[in-house]
Amino acid sequence: MGPGGGSSTSRSIPVVFVCLGALLFANVFIYIYLDSLYQSDMHAWSPHVGCPVRHFKMATMKNCSPWLECPQIKAEVRKLKLIGQGAVKQVYLSEWRSQKVALSTLASPPYLEDFLHGLSMLQALQGPLVVQLVGLCPEERTLVTEYHPLGSLLNLDAVLALDRHRHHNTWQVRLRLAVDYVSILSYLHGSPAGCRIMCDSNSLEKTLSQFLLTSDFHLVVNDLDALPEVDASRGMLAKCGHRELTGDFVAPEQLWPFGGDNYGDSVPFSDQLMPGYDERTDVWKIPDVTRHLMGSVPGGDVVHFHLFQVHAECKRRDPRRRPSARDALTVYKSVYASMVRDTASSRDML
Repeated sequence: MGPGGGSSTSRSIPVVFVCLGALLFANVFIYIYLDSLYQSDMHAWSPHVGCPVRHFKMATMKNCSPWLECPQIKAEVRKLKLIGQGAVKQVYLSEWRSQKVALSTLASPPYLEDFLHGLSMLQALQGPLVVQLVGLCPEERTLVTEYHPLGSLLNLDAVLALDRHRHHNTWQVRLRLAVDYVSILSYLHGSPAGCRIMCDSNSLEKTLSQFLLTSDFHLVVNDLDALPEVDASRGMLAKCGHRELTGDFVAPEQLWPFGGDNYGDSVPFSDQLMPGYDERTDVWKIPDVTRHLMGSVPGGDVVHFHLFQVHAECKRRDPRRRPSARDALTVYKSVYASMVRDTASSRDML
């Protein structure tokens, strides 16, 4: 073989690798671009991003401020009215230096452990997806958080029906809320405090009540009183409460496995015999929450079409075969970004 033939072959191999590398880079660049559409939108509504640790900054504040401590809470935070009551906490709309805040106090002494657990989670998980902690006084069983006037996610349809918010009732806003929801799950499952499972999510209504709507129509998780740590690789599993769970909303592995459907004579529920489970129970609930969030807005059917496959995977009965929340989030962000891009391209063509 002459020298010319050998050099031609040797040159063709690098060309192939260059082309493959260029294609891979292009795909990565496209994903990063699409993902940035969501990320830039997310950080736009997080005024405390950039504050030092143990500091807060609400939307109307110019500078970050250290968390309020017991003396400041007692002297400077003024209760206005009761706005929420649960087994663990009473929540009051309050005021601090002309800023509206939410003051939470222990509702019942038997739930002290839950209250303190929620407070520790608030401290450990501060970030743009978690309600902002403003102050804490463990000795007085009190904490202060940022106030969000639109309330919990339970109010979504009522809020969007108001004249001043009706223009937000679009598939874009609703899908963005669903992306926020999956983002929060992904964050909790890989949090600085370990993999945390949302145990206060045994019904759709209870799940929705754990999240607050921001004024810019994003979500922050608010109720962190029941976030046990799980790690299946170390056999660290959770059980959400000590009572039997029922219904289609909870994951199959959260149901009592020794009931009449599987055994001729059903075995009465026993907390000791109930097997534990991990964070994939949260993934099972993603399709149901998203279906509720999307409502019946125009374009919602297209969203469901694009999410059909990942939702089918979320509903696999074997939790080991479900995607992680992080994998589901990748799909959600891609669908959101590509649909926004396609809508903008369609407008440009008109």
